[in-house]
Amino acid sequence: MPAMPAMSRSICVLVLAGLAACASAPEPASPQRPSLATETPEQMVASIRASAGDGEGELAVQPLRDPMVEDLREEAQRLEAQRRHADAGAALDRAIEIVPDDPALLQERAEVALLEGDPAIAGALAERAHSLGAQVGPLCRRHWATIEKVRLLAADAAGAADAKARIEACKLAPPPRY
Repeated sequence: MPAMPAMSRSICVLVLAGLAACASAPEPASPQRPSLATETPEQMVASIRASAGDGEGELAVQPLRDPMVEDLREEAQRLEAQRRHADAGAALDRAIEIVPDDPALLQERAEVALLEGDPAIAGALAERAHSLGAQVGPLCRRHWATIEKVRLLAADAAGAADAKARIEACKLAPPPRY
């Protein structure tokens, strides 16, 4: 068999080394799992708000509101109705600057974050709102419903099921009146 010229041997070695590198290359990070959510962002937010129920016959804490914050909340609702979600989020952000630990305000901002397509922010805000809030009542149900939707979007079926179960734990009847 004739000897291979040095240049051909070098090319052959490079090709074989390249093939070996391809075969042993580490697998890329697992591809993002497809979302388990079947609703549009608007449907998700409607479902979250519906989860609060009417609050009839249960304990619900209603804090006094700063008039400036109330104006910003109303502006955000108007902007959301016009499908100007980024502007609604900005109005709520300004309100949060005034009252940073208001669970209802944080929850409203979480819902707008879902409408903006930012489930990570929505989940973080809902969890913060829950930790600051009364942890019972209609607002508590909205927190957990938001967390459920965020976990569905992340394809976390077990986490979504856990959040859904926690919605019921938010129901608390008012104390009996004598």
